[in-house]
Amino acid sequence: MYDFLVSAAAFIVLIGVMVLVHEFGHFLVAKLCGVRVERFSIGFPPRLFGIKIGETDYCVSATPLGGYVKMTGENMPGENMSLEGAEREQIAAQKADPGALTSHPRWQRMLIAVAGPAANMLLALVLMVWYYGWINEVPAVQVKSTTIDWIVPGSAAAQAGMEPGDVIEHFGVINHPSWDQVFEQASISANQQVAVAVERGGKTVDLSLHIPSDAKSPDFALSDVGFLPKELPGPIRVATVMSNMPAAAAGMRAGDEIQSLDGHRFHNIESLVTYLQSNKGKPVSVVLSRDGKAFPPITIQPKRYQGSWMLGFGWVSPPNEDRPLPFGKAISKANNFCASNSFLIVEVLQRIFVHKVSVSQLSGPIGIAQMAGQAALMKGWWPKFSLASVISLNLGILNLLPFPILDGGMILFLLIESVLRHDINLNVKERIYQAAFVVLVVFFVFIIFNDVTKLGIFTHGRP
Repeated sequence: MYDFLVSAAAFIVLIGVMVLVHEFGHFLVAKLCGVRVERFSIGFPPRLFGIKIGETDYCVSATPLGGYVKMTGENMPGENMSLEGAEREQIAAQKADPGALTSHPRWQRMLIAVAGPAANMLLALVLMVWYYGWINEVPAVQVKSTTIDWIVPGSAAAQAGMEPGDVIEHFGVINHPSWDQVFEQASISANQQVAVAVERGGKTVDLSLHIPSDAKSPDFALSDVGFLPKELPGPIRVATVMSNMPAAAAGMRAGDEIQSLDGHRFHNIESLVTYLQSNKGKPVSVVLSRDGKAFPPITIQPKRYQGSWMLGFGWVSPPNEDRPLPFGKAISKANNFCASNSFLIVEVLQRIFVHKVSVSQLSGPIGIAQMAGQAALMKGWWPKFSLASVISLNLGILNLLPFPILDGGMILFLLIESVLRHDINLNVKERIYQAAFVVLVVFFVFIIFNDVTKLGIFTHGRP
């Protein structure tokens, strides 16, 4: 229940801010172009309270999911997402009104339409500049190369010939990728072959990696492909030892360092845990060191606890520290983050259109709420800033798609009218927008249904 409340609250705040910024972009440019803005609302009707300043009613409405801007003349068929009809006399009056949206040149109306998505993209950039320039959480000690810590036996990575210690030099279309870029490329390449080049012993080895269909899942991790990143120099340090568990019985103590398991050196706890699961409960030979002194190997029989094989110890989390970047570098990092994620969004859309990526991979309101809740509960600021920025970029880019009802659809109509040098027939516009509205409703229902089927209540009982 607590997770649900956190997810709901985080979703309302996150989407509310994103939509509000989007509408503020429309509002600001409309004002600059001399369009009369009748209402700027925080939230959706019914109206609760507000104040009228000049020609604009600034108000707060009851539904806290963003906001909207009402401009004079925008209720014409085909204008700014409205499906309302209008009498010819009313249309003529609106075109004669210098403050009406439809009386302004088409280039100004295009600017107003672009302003909403542009505001979302600017918000994403500002958020990341703020993060890198004032926070920038990094591990106090970290491995900078894209080095593999462990390969799961029998996995796709093992079948491709990848080995622990390999350094990934090329993955998909990215040279010298970061782990984030490896994950992004893998997640959009489900059930496909990806070209990989690794550095091994001073030589470059070219490989072909098959990305499993699990990459379409919202719970996808690189371990599903079969490799675990080496992100920390290690070794793993023991923080606590659970009583009545195998580690305690074997003599493990807090402060010990795990030098190896069955001869394998693990640097991250995720690699060690993955090894235990793939080992399926077989006894493991553990080499510990204490106060800098190594001990002879001890044998520990893992215990199955809550569905997982465990030794029964807690580990010391790697320390993080804030290293704010100079303003110029913060802008550069933020720009790279936004550019990389924008290209990724466009690439995903392209793959959907050519049927290389399933629409079922998209997340709707429920999926976004889950991600927002998880980010809110996670330690540190990175999950919160990065998720907010990515969602803002998504909102901006998707609204630029040339589909009726979206801002991009409005721009497309205005471009066509500019080429034709006359307005498209209003009845034709209205029918197109009505059909588009139906398509969007059906798509929205599908996305929500897809979100619901991903919930845990539908996965119980599966093998």
